Amino acid sequence: MKILAFAASNSSRSINKQLVSYATSLLHGVDVELLDLNDFEMPLFSVDREDSLGELPQAKAFLQHIASADAVIVSFAEHNGSYTVAYKNLFDWASRIETKVYQNKPMVLLATSPGRRGGASVLESALKIIPHLGGDIRGSLSIPQFNDNFDSNKGQLTDPELQAKLHATVSSLLSN
Repeated sequence: MKILAFAASNSSRSINKQLVSYATSLLHGVDVELLDLNDFEMPLFSVDREDSLGELPQAKAFLQHIASADAVIVSFAEHNGSYTVAYKNLFDWASRIETKVYQNKPMVLLATSPGRRGGASVLESALKIIPHLGGDIRGSLSIPQFNDNFDSNKGQLTDPELQAKLHATVSSLLSN
C-alpha cells in the first residue's frame, strides 16, 4: 500500500508537517511518500491566469501523486480559521484540471495548532468540502496545543491518549 502524505502548509517550520510525518511513522508495512507544498508553488490562481498560462505542470504533478497513491493523509495548518494560501492555491489550480482532486482515495484528515482548538476550524471546513471533491474520509483528528503535546526533538506525541487516538485514526486507512 502506498500512502501519500503532506502538510497543507508551506512553512519550513510547519508543526503540521511534523504531525503528518509522525502519523505516517505509525503505519507499518506501507510505502509513504511525503510531499512538500513548496515543490508545487504557482502564481495565485485566477481565471485570467488560467486563460493565459493553461494547466500548470505543478498542478498536474500534484494530481499524478494522488493518482499513484492508495490513500492520502493531510494535516491542515490553520490561518485565521481557514486553509493556508499555499494549500488553497494548489488545490484551486488542480481542481480546474480534475474536479475530484482526491480521486475517491481513502483519506485521513489531521490538524494541529499551538492553541486549545488545534486547528479545529480548518479541519471542520475540510471535513465538509473534501467528500464533494473526491475524498473518502476514513478518519480525522485535531491535536490541540501542539507544543505541549509533541516532543519535536523526538518527533512524537508525548500524550499517550492522543498517541492512541492518532494511531487508531491513521490505521483506519488499512481496513476496508
